Amino acid sequence: MIEEHGISCRQACMVVQQPRSSFIYKPKPRDDQDLISALRQLVDEHPSIGFWQSFYRLKRDGFKDNHKRVYRVYTAMHLNIRRRYRKRLPPRVKQPLLRPDGLNQVWSIDFMSDSLWDSRRFRLLNIIDDFNREILFIETGFSLPTLRLIRVLEQLKQTRGLPKIIRVDNGPEFISHKLDVWCKDRNIEILFIQPGKPTQNAYIERLNGNIRRELLNAYIFKTLDEVRIRTDEYMMDYNYQRPHKALGYKTPMEVQINELV
Repeated sequence: MIEEHGISCRQACMVVQQPRSSFIYKPKPRDDQDLISALRQLVDEHPSIGFWQSFYRLKRDGFKDNHKRVYRVYTAMHLNIRRRYRKRLPPRVKQPLLRPDGLNQVWSIDFMSDSLWDSRRFRLLNIIDDFNREILFIETGFSLPTLRLIRVLEQLKQTRGLPKIIRVDNGPEFISHKLDVWCKDRNIEILFIQPGKPTQNAYIERLNGNIRRELLNAYIFKTLDEVRIRTDEYMMDYNYQRPHKALGYKTPMEVQINELV
């Protein structure tokens, strides 16, 4: 109408009953890149964060966008859909595997598993002193939760004392809050190895390999009592009769005696 009949914009809008503001409106290009980057960073740092937490955090960081625009971008990124994330471990600092210079300075702890003749699974809890490679305890059971581990450590406290450091992997029994509180109350440091780096716990891994090869793979066990009898025999032989090349072909108990003299 404006081009063919030469009438003004106001008159043309009146004829077709359209608001002039709608006719002359020109949409502005949307640049949501800064908002997208900020939301993505928030979600990476806080996986369980929701919309309103995100909105107010952005507001505190200086973003002036209202909640409607933030929600539009939030839903466009599919952040309103429930997200599932694997539990993440805190970063572990690589620690050199050094032999301590005395007893009860560093203990290494690890779990093993095997099955009985009837396919029932059982577990072994192995504890050694890194100084003389002595096996301090082998606990056997169908279930060995954190409380069972703490009970074993309390038993060792009565007969052996407690170490300054415990070296462990990132198993659920070791990252438990109960073990953390127990160790802090007794001034024991928990030294976690890096995930996927078993060589950082090489002393206990060497013991596990020996137990697997010389005990678990060598016998068929029908009951848990049979496993306990064999592990007690193995522990006595390992500590009192088996010479270790790393110890100058001495047994763990010979090294302990020399240390105490």
